[in-house]
Amino acid sequence: MGAIQGHVRVFYQLLVNTLLVSVTNFTVWFAITFYTYLETRSVFATGVISGIFLVFTALTGIWFGSLVDHHPKKLMMQISAGVSLTLYVVALVLYQVTPREEFRDPASIPLWILIVLLMIGVIAGNIRTIALPTMVTALIEEGTRDRANGLVGTASGVSFLVTSVISGLLVALGGMFWVLVVAVVVLALSIVHLFLVRVPDGLTEAAAAPAQPAGVVAATGDPAPATSKIDLRGTMRVIGQVPGLTALIIFSAFNNLLGGIFMALLDAYGLSMMSVQGWGLLWGVLSTGFIVGGLLISRTGLGKNPVRLLLLVNIVCWTVTLLFPLRDSVIWLAVGLYAYMLVVPYAEAAEQTILQKVVPYERQGRVFGFAQSVEQAASPLTAFLIAPIAQFVFIPYMTDGAGARLIGSWFGTGSARGLALVFVLTGIAGLIATTIALRSRPYRRLSSRYTEAPEVVPATG
Repeated sequence: MGAIQGHVRVFYQLLVNTLLVSVTNFTVWFAITFYTYLETRSVFATGVISGIFLVFTALTGIWFGSLVDHHPKKLMMQISAGVSLTLYVVALVLYQVTPREEFRDPASIPLWILIVLLMIGVIAGNIRTIALPTMVTALIEEGTRDRANGLVGTASGVSFLVTSVISGLLVALGGMFWVLVVAVVVLALSIVHLFLVRVPDGLTEAAAAPAQPAGVVAATGDPAPATSKIDLRGTMRVIGQVPGLTALIIFSAFNNLLGGIFMALLDAYGLSMMSVQGWGLLWGVLSTGFIVGGLLISRTGLGKNPVRLLLLVNIVCWTVTLLFPLRDSVIWLAVGLYAYMLVVPYAEAAEQTILQKVVPYERQGRVFGFAQSVEQAASPLTAFLIAPIAQFVFIPYMTDGAGARLIGSWFGTGSARGLALVFVLTGIAGLIATTIALRSRPYRRLSSRYTEAPEVVPATG
């Protein structure tokens, strides 16, 4: 019992450390996006930044997962913070020695060097998002892992809330100077703190992995982890050996495909009804839904079948997406988005809990990384495509086109109602896809696989 409690304390320490680093990295990322727009007034530049960031996040997931599997988890978290710290120091020096007028040109080479340095520093932090769920597997008993995953979701919500507040304040206070100073100090402290966290020897290594579920070959016939590298083929083989797991990853990618529509259009929709200050304040309030959802999971867990819960949560998400745009109302928007934010942690915790049980421990980093890559690749694709479609098809359709004449009398007309129609159609598509998934054979196989698999023996040191 004492060993188990000690492992839980280590998890809490790692969670707090990761929270501080996540807040720092995403403050840097929000800040450089804000700063670039404020200096250049170029929407195109900020769009390119977001697109490149999402693409590189997708491309690095599998590689980062391999690093997590092949090296001590704590070491990789330290290296991740060290890389970010080094790049932020270089960026701070560049920012200080470059004349400010250089940053006002969207084609400025120093500006884009600064952006790339910070982008790589932020993306290096993604190693932690892959390592932390594998640490949950090693440190937390199976029966309470879903609750630990809820706390991870709460940390993400806190990170979003704090980031949305402090990034704008720091940019307003002194451009990128104070952003980078704070980032350097916090990351340096996090590295020192992580050095002092005592993870039991061998606890998070593949060799000390918990017993693997029946039906999955632990070594998968591949070379030992110490001699393999990215090993995409072996990772695909492990995913294919778990009934329904491929379908789960594809389903999550499809959801992110639809979620890209939010990323591309939601700001424009919200700002059509309120000021930018009000919109920012509303998101600060909405982010508390993510925190509350994570805390609820940490208290109640996810139940006996997270696979079914995952799909039921998606029904709620797409129903909300279908309903909130039906009226041109800030109240409908706020209530709908809060409900959406409240249940999203359940979906994320459910997916993590499923993977932690059905995937061999020595492969979890690669599978988490692969899932991150596939799912993250979907959002930018939709975001890049939907904006021109909304601009040139749906907005005219609901402004003075056939849509305005057919449903405008009750749905409303204008640019905002064109965006609203996109959200409604997105909700319908998501509901159809989730209903099909609930009735599918891969869902039943993965559900049985999860509920019938023998319990994973928790790591005890």
